[in-house]
Amino acid sequence: MGEYNVFDILGPIMIGPSSSHTAGACRIAQTALMIAGNKFKKVEFELHGSFAKTYKGHGTDRALLAGVLGIGADDVRLRDSFEIAKQRGLDYEFREADLGDVHPNTAKITFTYEDGTSMYVVGSSIGGGNIMIIDINGIAVQFTGNYPTLLLKYVDVRGIISFISTNLAQNGYNIESMKTLKNDGIVTLIVELDKNIGDDLKDGLLKDDRFLFTKYIQRN
Repeated sequence: MGEYNVFDILGPIMIGPSSSHTAGACRIAQTALMIAGNKFKKVEFELHGSFAKTYKGHGTDRALLAGVLGIGADDVRLRDSFEIAKQRGLDYEFREADLGDVHPNTAKITFTYEDGTSMYVVGSSIGGGNIMIIDINGIAVQFTGNYPTLLLKYVDVRGIISFISTNLAQNGYNIESMKTLKNDGIVTLIVELDKNIGDDLKDGLLKDDRFLFTKYIQRN
């Protein structure tokens, strides 16, 4: 029997040596793409811990690159992500890094745009193909990417949570989870929803001048 690469046995569902290092890695990058948008010319992957030690053997590099190309973990094109990136003219780089006190399967993905600006997303693959996004451009967050998600940052004042929850309820949306992270009087509110929200409601929520930072991550 001949030798096989992990990517030679891909089917409709990814089969590989580790769902954390392949499917989870791809999901981190897919979620990062939803946050960053498509108009980037370069992407850099900083790999921490176990990701850094085994990324070539487990195909983590191919999976991460596939994710930012919009290719899912169950798509056979994942194994060709290097070639697809070259065809699309995408500049990319992988390097090992110490990202601090984070899960060993963690990657920092930095997107650079045509105008020279950049942004980054940090995510961890926490087992079984599940992920946790933990940082967006220096803003501490904590969400799974399983649901449409609102990210809102504001000075700690009364009424914000009521404002968000009332507007969502009145428009027929259920809140799957709501978390707050507080640091020096600044709150980051993370709201996971049962379905994608319409543009009118989204604009009404995100454009409120009480917010220092807003982001909506839609699920496809």
